[in-house]
Amino acid sequence: MNVHEYQAKKILAENEIKVPPGGVAYTPAEAKKIAQKISSRGPWMLKAQIQAGARAMGHFIEHTAGQKSGIRKVTRIANISYETSLMLNNTLVTDQTGPKGQLVNRVYVESYMPVKRFFYAGMIIDSAIPAITLLISEVINQDILSMFDMRMDKILHINLKYGSTIKDEQILRILDFLSLEKTYLPSFRDFFMTLHQTFIRLDAQMIEINPVGIMKDKSLIALDAKINFDDNALFRHLEITRMHIDYEQDQRTAKAQEYSLDYHEFDGNIGCIVNGEGSALEAMDIIRSKGADIACTLDIKGSVDKDRIATGIRIIMTNPRVEGILINVLGGFLRCNLIADGIVSVAQEVGLTVPLIVRFEGTNKAEALSILEQSDLQVLFADDTSQAVDKLIKQMEVND
Repeated sequence: MNVHEYQAKKILAENEIKVPPGGVAYTPAEAKKIAQKISSRGPWMLKAQIQAGARAMGHFIEHTAGQKSGIRKVTRIANISYETSLMLNNTLVTDQTGPKGQLVNRVYVESYMPVKRFFYAGMIIDSAIPAITLLISEVINQDILSMFDMRMDKILHINLKYGSTIKDEQILRILDFLSLEKTYLPSFRDFFMTLHQTFIRLDAQMIEINPVGIMKDKSLIALDAKINFDDNALFRHLEITRMHIDYEQDQRTAKAQEYSLDYHEFDGNIGCIVNGEGSALEAMDIIRSKGADIACTLDIKGSVDKDRIATGIRIIMTNPRVEGILINVLGGFLRCNLIADGIVSVAQEVGLTVPLIVRFEGTNKAEALSILEQSDLQVLFADDTSQAVDKLIKQMEVND
């Protein structure tokens, strides 16, 4: 199982590996908001999120995307939305995608980090030995398979024994290979020991950081990240399994059907989660009467559990049109607290990057509101559908 760069970096950061501050955006407005949050002056990096490497060397099929690649440096905040709009919903072709390319439906916005030097670092399982093999090279922007086809003097292989830590002698081999002084030993030791422990803890099959940046203070930072997990071990890592979501429209619909959720897409910018067709029609009518429109509706129907709710919210959040989310649930047998738990679960996983307003009525309403209030998420509340739509539209205008 593979994950996107922004997910891989979240995993690395949680395991105390330094990454640049950033956030994933599904719309140009979100990208600008994230850029303003992470840096007051920039520059910023915009990175098309597809599950393929060599994005910096790639190109878009559509002429409307411009001549730049899938990774762009932006120096002015005024250009963030524009450059993001050029990449979203266009097809990026790289050496790893094949000529058909992959559709870009989200962009990772992160702070540009000035570094002294770059190098490639990867860890894979070499089943022929068997061992975890650490790969180091000064050649960057190539995938790990291409590295094996290079001349041996361009790549350093270090086999790591399972159950033991990386030795200083091995770190010194890396420094010698990169022509670095021994004063870099402490920072390199910390970085690679943590990376090794993370690899084992997560049952990874491959971790690729291409490139690693060396900062002025000699610390190391993961400027890119790619992780592949052992499918047979995913039962031990449910938090990682939840990251594996299909994102295209047909796939979103299929994912909803898999969880017995009714999902439909339109041309607006508001995502609605409801329970029942009546609630969906009511929300649609009110939204349109106020000059806005629906991007998609998700009917969670009857009884649900936390995981189904979380999946539904994740489907809505991966629709690139969605700039605000309305949850309009009239309970009964449906327990409102499960919806609240699902909101918190998804927000912890991928972040809450668009305004979200909740209107609850039904079983465990008070408990649900308490869960959201204590979560510190920026969630708005309303007493009826009309009020909810008014608040959501107002907040979306503020975000623009």
